[in-house]
Amino acid sequence: MLKIRPTNAQSFAGGFFGMTRRKRTGFVLGFIVALLLSQTLLAGPSDAAVARRAARKPVEQGKPTYTAALLMEPTTGRVLFERESHKPWPPASLTKMMLMLIVMEKVKQKAISLNDRVAISGRADKLGGSRLSLKRGEAFMLEELMRAVVIHSANDAAEAVAERIAGDAGGFVALMNRRAQELGMKETKYHGVHGLPPEKGRPADVTSAYDVAILARELVKYPEILKWASTVKQQFRGGKSVLENTNRLIGQFPGADGLKTGSYREAGFNLAATAERDGLRFIAVTLGSASDEARAREAAALLATGFNEYMMLAAMKAGQALAQDIRVRGGRVEAIRVVAASAAQVLIKRSEAGSVRSSVRIDEPLWAPLKKGDKIGELTVTVGDKPLGKFPLVSDRDVEQADIAKRLWDWILLPAERWGR
Repeated sequence: MLKIRPTNAQSFAGGFFGMTRRKRTGFVLGFIVALLLSQTLLAGPSDAAVARRAARKPVEQGKPTYTAALLMEPTTGRVLFERESHKPWPPASLTKMMLMLIVMEKVKQKAISLNDRVAISGRADKLGGSRLSLKRGEAFMLEELMRAVVIHSANDAAEAVAERIAGDAGGFVALMNRRAQELGMKETKYHGVHGLPPEKGRPADVTSAYDVAILARELVKYPEILKWASTVKQQFRGGKSVLENTNRLIGQFPGADGLKTGSYREAGFNLAATAERDGLRFIAVTLGSASDEARAREAAALLATGFNEYMMLAAMKAGQALAQDIRVRGGRVEAIRVVAASAAQVLIKRSEAGSVRSSVRIDEPLWAPLKKGDKIGELTVTVGDKPLGKFPLVSDRDVEQADIAKRLWDWILLPAERWGR
């Protein structure tokens, strides 16, 4: 007799329906759980996935969830608040801030142009995480890719830009670490250009809240960066894709115009935020917050503290002269105007405004010759006994030496003038 072997499907069906109802229910539930788990493992490290895993850090009511934080005023570099600001921490996509800086510095040096075409390599094509699915062989203008990096934190765009500038990602990482040393970022070490979690057996990028603030202080000098970083949404590929800003403060916190987000499981949620109001800017850095919402809320609270409690006071404007001219000896002119070499601005607490004092020191006697811009004194601004800043005072013109007779006469008269005082 011909024996017919059951197919796998028939065997499965027979076994499945031969089970008791209770066993069939358990089997179905187990299959669903396994399917969901496999999808989670195959998915990239999205912010949503990180958010679900962020329960690793318990949150107390009203207590910040960040591991490290810092508030800085970038003009003076004054740190107004810090907590664990030098603690080493994985930056995640804050790593791209250094890529942003190097690109803009090279544009400023005219080594590259934002109009340059950048080809997409096979390596960029294969990168995971936050990406735009750029395809090998495609080409975009450098400015388009920089918008993708700054607004959307696109890893594939960052890789392509790094390869265009340094030939490969490794060469660009060397540029990043060299620039970090030049800026005094002592707790920072980069191993990649995008900030993705390290592959097994490879070290992670590391930085600190203080180092991130130093980097942000350089980036806010570039209007293009702030323009891109303050864009909520923008079309890409002629409208086929949309760049969506990952920074929740943009369009929500008054004056917010940057700067960069970053997250993966071990890093938590990081944010370098900046805002400007009436010419006053602050930089807030939060590292290791519990969620996207938490990092935005906590950075906003730091920025609000800056705007609510501090103000910038201008003791003298750049080029402003002292009320009294200063005598010059041995010169063809008798006196010169003394002016501020740069704006004499100090950051003070609003409550201290009535306690600010300034004093002037002139390096007398002044002798010709003098050049315009020569330092001849100093303006010191204080609150109580605490000095807030010292600013150079300079000559407003060239002063040539007089003839020998005039110089000799001024030299003879000097002791008598001193005695008369």
